[in-house]
Amino acid sequence: MNTPALKNVRLELQPGHAIRRLHQISVAFFSQETQGLGITPVQYAILQMVHNHPGFDQRTLARNIALDTSTTAGVVDRLEARGLMARSASPDDRRVRLLTLTPEGEQLLADAIGPMERAQELILAPLTSPQRDEFMQLLSLLVTDNSIQNPAATDTSA
Repeated sequence: MNTPALKNVRLELQPGHAIRRLHQISVAFFSQETQGLGITPVQYAILQMVHNHPGFDQRTLARNIALDTSTTAGVVDRLEARGLMARSASPDDRRVRLLTLTPEGEQLLADAIGPMERAQELILAPLTSPQRDEFMQLLSLLVTDNSIQNPAATDTSA
């Protein structure tokens, strides 16, 4: 059996590795800034999306934040158990549960917005203003085009 020759790969030059590291840094900044609020980045995204679109069902929510439906359901379960979110039956289909924030959920979201914005500022702090704009444009392009090229990367049916 012929084993192909291994080559040395510079991990720090691989985009996937750099993106994973930036994600770790992003989560660390978010956790640092929201300390004491008891909220994760995914919980924040769900609270913000439901606030922006009250009455979303879980499948629509999952699709809009690019999470699989089972992960979304688990997070919604935890938020509901904390009294931050409520589910109600859809008038059109009693099997579908519509999501809204409770007053406590609205308050937590309001409390989290400033810390979340500080975390975003820390993530982008090494860049100049023009670099930030360019980075966000390129990041958006990568996310959008790769989502089109590889729909499985954003498949929320699992």
